[in-house]
Amino acid sequence: MPIAVVPESGEIYDLVVVGGGVNGVGIARDAVGRGLSVLLVERNDLAGATSSASSKLIHGGLRYLEHSEFRLVRESLNEREVLWAAAPHIVYPLRFVLPVRSGMRPAWMLRAGLFLYDHIGTRKFLKPTRTLRGTRNPALSSLHEQIRVAFEYSDCSVDDARLVVTNAIDAQERGARILTGWVLVSALRESDLWRIDIESGQGVRQRVCARALINAAGPWVETVLRQSGISHHRTLRLIKGSHMVVPRLYEGAHAYTLQGGDGRVIFVIPYQDDFTLIGTTEESYDGDPIEVAPSMNELEYLCHTAAQYLRTSPKVEQVVWRYAGVRPLYDDGSISASTVTRDYVFDLDAPEKSAPILSVFGGKLTTYRRLAEHALAQLLPRLGRTGSSWTGAATLPGGDLPGRDIERFATEQAARYPFASPSMIRRMCRAYGTRIERIMASAHSTADLGGEVMPGLHEAELQYLADAEWARTADDVLWRRTKLGLYAGSADTQRVEEWLGNANRRKSPANR
Repeated sequence: MPIAVVPESGEIYDLVVVGGGVNGVGIARDAVGRGLSVLLVERNDLAGATSSASSKLIHGGLRYLEHSEFRLVRESLNEREVLWAAAPHIVYPLRFVLPVRSGMRPAWMLRAGLFLYDHIGTRKFLKPTRTLRGTRNPALSSLHEQIRVAFEYSDCSVDDARLVVTNAIDAQERGARILTGWVLVSALRESDLWRIDIESGQGVRQRVCARALINAAGPWVETVLRQSGISHHRTLRLIKGSHMVVPRLYEGAHAYTLQGGDGRVIFVIPYQDDFTLIGTTEESYDGDPIEVAPSMNELEYLCHTAAQYLRTSPKVEQVVWRYAGVRPLYDDGSISASTVTRDYVFDLDAPEKSAPILSVFGGKLTTYRRLAEHALAQLLPRLGRTGSSWTGAATLPGGDLPGRDIERFATEQAARYPFASPSMIRRMCRAYGTRIERIMASAHSTADLGGEVMPGLHEAELQYLADAEWARTADDVLWRRTKLGLYAGSADTQRVEEWLGNANRRKSPANR
């Protein structure tokens, strides 16, 4: 599959999308499926910033009910099963346990909120809320003995970075052009066209044209507006969220929703079989988004809150991975970072007979597909185009699993490839779904997969990631596309980096 083909200077697209996060690729995918020509430009890697720094959840946002965000919660709840059906290899149901603890929100309030949570949106297959009592229940046995009541409800887990990549793959296969490692230099509106200068990391500069410009640059949305010479009426507020990963703290497939003494909640989630993911914090941020990182205070806050509930509490020195992201939220004037709306807002600049630019403020991972539909509903009339929404019933690449059953599929693939370890096959099934065959192909032994660059990662998989998934660096592979960074040492990382460097040099036009 050819990728990263340099556009010809002067090419005209219906849409140029700036930003390779979940909103950008979601809009690109939806637009190209409606017959528009699309170019997406991402300065680094797909999901390289906010979209890979989430809590890895497709969820309604239970606590948003407290802030009367009913439209956002309803839309989010409706999307859970839509996305589960579209990509059951990377989206799957997860049961959350919400303990009742003295001094926090009372049981009646929690149960009332969960009743609304169960009924305000669509729920056909996810299980309803139930009450847990007594320490014999496995979900309660991991909690301090004085916690004897909890509520268990449904949401979904997701591999956030892979959700972005699979949307980009689908967009490309439908005709979109996806460029990573290219930055917007400037955009100049000239009547009914945008003239857009972009530059690669190697200094190659091209000018393309667009009938409309989509600014989905996340934390850099205001930067793109300045580069485009556009004054805007929305204000961006950057909210930092930090997470940490520690060795697995408890048995069971359930997650926990834990109330903090300051009114916030954190999630404690099983992660990649061997680990526990804990997050998130929420605080205002005014630094460079590319340099965001968890602070020691944030890690200690997460450990302290978890320790109020879990018998086996995490320690900062146990952390095997820490990450932070900057949420580019619409500033609604809230004083507290935790109460700023997570809803999305558009800023459409579309003077009569001029090429429009639509900027995206806010949003959350769960609602990216609906955001794309709403963005195109605003934009298509300005372009004199029509096209029906279609993504609600479409499967994402690799998601065509029989019965949405990822565990059965992984078992079948392990039997099909008995020479590979079941853990490796299960990991690959959960990453690529049915597209695992594009890596395994007709392999009959591990030798057919090429050299093992690091434990569990062979050259065949690296070649696929480089050729079909825009992977250029070790971080692209180990932290966004495979999560093998959790197991990789510095020598492993160096070998992956060197392999990809050699692969990129082989693909360079100068070496063809």
